[in-house]
Order: sequence, then C-alpha cells, then structure tokens
Amino acid sequence: MASQHKPQKNQTFSFTAPDAQSVLLAGDFTDWQQAAIPMQRRQGGQWTVTVPLQPGQHHYRFIVDGEWSDDPDCRLRVPNPFGSEDMVAKVA
Repeated sequence: MASQHKPQKNQTFSFTAPDAQSVLLAGDFTDWQQAAIPMQRRQGGQWTVTVPLQPGQHHYRFIVDGEWSDDPDCRLRVPNPFGSEDMVAKVA
C-alpha cells in the first residue's frame, strides 16, 4: 500500500520590527539556524514570508539582527532546552 502524503499548506508568518536590518524565520522545518528563511520587509516595518508546511504542529522562532525573538502574536508556546520558548504554529 502506497503511503499517502498530505498536501502542504501555505503558512504566512509576520513580525513587526521597523528598525531591523534582517529578520529570519527559523524552526523545526528549517533545521533551525541551518536553513533559516529570510523574511521580506514590507511597509511599516512589517516582515513577512509564506512557506509550505505539512499539516501538524511546527515549532519556530524569529532571528532579528542575529538575536532570537519571540512572536508576540503567537499564544501557543512550549519550553525549549535553551531556557526560552518556541512558538507553535498549527497547520490544518
């Protein structure tokens, strides 16, 4: 019996950092820092990126000018081994 892949769904992440020079999205889907995804600056200091993700839960954080940052809009968080929290995105 062939394994069935669930189709990926586009998930948009956004972060407001008007003074930032760069914002990266890092998570379990990018091997964290290994393949962090550069976000695009939008008007008003909003940074966004849309990525295809498998359905399920995905842990992520932002890297703003080299510093790990939380997503203030994410209410679902879990402790990580570094003494801070990972954000959790649920993809249906």
